[in-house]
Amino acid sequence: MPRLLVFQHVAAETAGTLDPFLRGAGFRLRYVNFERTPDSDPDPRRYDGLVVLGGSMNVDQTGEFPHLLTEIEVLKEALVREMPILGICLGAQLLAAALGAPVHPAPVKEIGWYPLQSSPNAGDDALLRHVTHGQHVFQWHSYTFAVPPDAVHLASTATCANQAFRYGSNAYGLQFHPEVDREMIARWLSEPSWREELETLQGPDHAREVHADTHSHIGPATEAATRVFGAFAGLFRRDPRHRALDSR
Repeated sequence: MPRLLVFQHVAAETAGTLDPFLRGAGFRLRYVNFERTPDSDPDPRRYDGLVVLGGSMNVDQTGEFPHLLTEIEVLKEALVREMPILGICLGAQLLAAALGAPVHPAPVKEIGWYPLQSSPNAGDDALLRHVTHGQHVFQWHSYTFAVPPDAVHLASTATCANQAFRYGSNAYGLQFHPEVDREMIARWLSEPSWREELETLQGPDHAREVHADTHSHIGPATEAATRVFGAFAGLFRRDPRHRALDSR
């Protein structure tokens, strides 16, 4: 039974649909909620894999959130150990930082549903081949990352060049949110400070537009996410030398 370490940063950003999927696949999950226990110092050597979720803070806010430095060090150790890693939104940015890539404000803040543009490398990638070109994915971020040295670029959007990357055969950074469901999106849209951020982007009607887009896109997005999660779970069963490229 694989043991998976999960980093959470704020109460509203849970593992969403990823949690029941992994539990149903036989994984044992141990959460570290840095909002509740910011001084946590988990040992990745006790686990088989690592998931780092999103959060409202940014990678450069280490003075206010020193646990970000702890997470980067844990990610570095997990990379050395070639553990399967999945970083989502802030988690992807922390993974990029652990690999030496810059993380900085994005030229355009993305909040809502955006069509994902697959790179040529995504076609035979273990995870991203399960997301079709043009598939709408959910976004909520104002920062972005550069693709780390020696990493493989997998996806972009029209307004954010770097949406997904793979490092080696086992570490993935996804800027978008595959784990969301209707309830999670509704919570984010009703959170006062988050709703204010949303309204500063495109005005007070933007929340209603995101709600409407969610009705249209959540079904296909959830189906794609389930396939992606299944491929991530598969990384724990395959020889590390063959994790990145899956047979068709």
